Amino acid sequence: MIQSMTGYGKTILQISTKKITIELKSLNSKSLDLNVRIPSYYREKELDIRKKLASALERGKIDFSIYIENNGGELSSKINETIVKEYMNQLKTIVDSNDDIELLKMAVRLPDSLKTEREELDEDEWKQIEIAISETIEKINEYRLDEGKVLLADFELRISIIEDLLEKVIEEDPKRIEHVKEKIKKSIAELEAKIDESRFEQELIYYIEKLDITEEKVRLQNHLDYFRKELNEEISNGKKLGFITQEIGREINTIGSKSNFADMQKLVVQMKDELEKIKEQNLNVL
Repeated sequence: MIQSMTGYGKTILQISTKKITIELKSLNSKSLDLNVRIPSYYREKELDIRKKLASALERGKIDFSIYIENNGGELSSKINETIVKEYMNQLKTIVDSNDDIELLKMAVRLPDSLKTEREELDEDEWKQIEIAISETIEKINEYRLDEGKVLLADFELRISIIEDLLEKVIEEDPKRIEHVKEKIKKSIAELEAKIDESRFEQELIYYIEKLDITEEKVRLQNHLDYFRKELNEEISNGKKLGFITQEIGREINTIGSKSNFADMQKLVVQMKDELEKIKEQNLNVL
């Protein structure tokens, strides 16, 4: 079943005095483009996160974030004694006051007078976060599968339209051959030249054979069948679908170049239009 590269997943985890939000977003990309935003005290786990995401999501522009909301208890602030004393000494030189209490009040408001101490990474806490990350990956993959179903329906519709147009091309083909024959005969008649009828028929057959599109029609149908088969494979493979659309395009272009008949060329233009829509949608397939 095909999957879209577009997806979203979010998990909220409550641990003691922390609210931890894990968020995953993905968009289409030719390769894996992974952006990880996490608090500094989880930085040692970044490589593990990247490996986990790369293995699970394979391809796409991925944004991964962990947001922390502290409700108290985890952070502690202490006076930076060295800095505060230095501030007070400097203040004494510019403020006419011997009141240390007042000087202290002024000093603690200045930059770096308080230092924040944070607890080290708790491994038990991290195990819970890892489980939440896995849950978020499951959510984004479910989203991708749902989006893939929408893409699948659209692909099947476009392929069916191209097949219907191909049937009309096949119906128009005998008319095209007659049109070409009549066009050639009319041109010769206008020249008022004497011709060898037997030689003329041989040359006409040779010319008509060069315009024959039987092989292109067969190959085009085979490529359409192959594309439809790949849509229903267990593993999503957008790159392979892209290669098949290139082959479909080649056959449609060849039919167009050989058609030499306005009604058939109109059908070819419509097939090209449907194929372009398939190519655009395929950019989103994993």
